[in-house]
Amino acid sequence: MMKYLLVLAVLVVAYLIWKRNRRLEAEQRDSQNAAKRSSQHAPATPDAMVTCRHCGLHLPQADAIQGSLGYYCGQEHRRLAEG
Repeated sequence: MMKYLLVLAVLVVAYLIWKRNRRLEAEQRDSQNAAKRSSQHAPATPDAMVTCRHCGLHLPQADAIQGSLGYYCGQEHRRLAEG
């Protein structure tokens, strides 16, 4: 009789360990999916837009050339406007 109780106890412990490992794996998978979803749907920050003082063209501030009077779309327009 004792032999059967020992086998039953080993089976119960093995089942509980298996169940715990499955729960931990599911939690890890869920947290990885949530992190992946949040990084994919993060909105991109827009670039600041400026207007060329000579021709009125709108362009990103990173691409514009800054002169003493404002922003320009190229060196030629800066030279024409500022002299």
